[in-house]
Amino acid sequence: MAATVPPTVPQPRVAPEEDLYAAWYGRVLGWTVTGGPPVQLATGIRFDVLDLPSDAGAAVLRGPAATGPVALAGRRMRFLVAAGGADELDGLLDWLEWGGIALDLAALGAGGRITAPAPPGLPPREAAVWLRPPERGCEALLPALPGPGRAAGPGRGPDLVRLVAAAATECHRARLARRTNGVRQPLAFS
Repeated sequence: MAATVPPTVPQPRVAPEEDLYAAWYGRVLGWTVTGGPPVQLATGIRFDVLDLPSDAGAAVLRGPAATGPVALAGRRMRFLVAAGGADELDGLLDWLEWGGIALDLAALGAGGRITAPAPPGLPPREAAVWLRPPERGCEALLPALPGPGRAAGPGRGPDLVRLVAAAATECHRARLARRTNGVRQPLAFS
């Protein structure tokens, strides 16, 4: 009598580039990879994310605010900020007098995740791409609030307050432009 082999449950096949993505993020950057396919990057551990419409994000990139790595996913731009920055967004928006205004600006922190863009040098996929790719050790240069005894300014790394102020302004401008179909409204003087 021949021994019967129990049927095996077919495992989902992972595309080779998914393995390369996960390996690069884990080994080169030391970032936590979850889920997939597509590979997901956990937020709240090494970085948080400011998420805004791509038209507003493009204006932020053209402006003077310093940024860290930036990814594009569909019609959304994702600006990486220091871990813990997501917890500061609502308070910063209130302090900057943007509280209560619909800006389409969100933050992803602990427990969140984003689709991992293709690492530099690997073929990009349609889901997400790096506009400003990360480098090893980039967490030390991500926009953050100045800590005790550290002043913000040149040579001190990007400032989260300036980035949030720029992002809020551009989200508001983009929202107004979408409502007026891009027609610039004249200023009213009284």
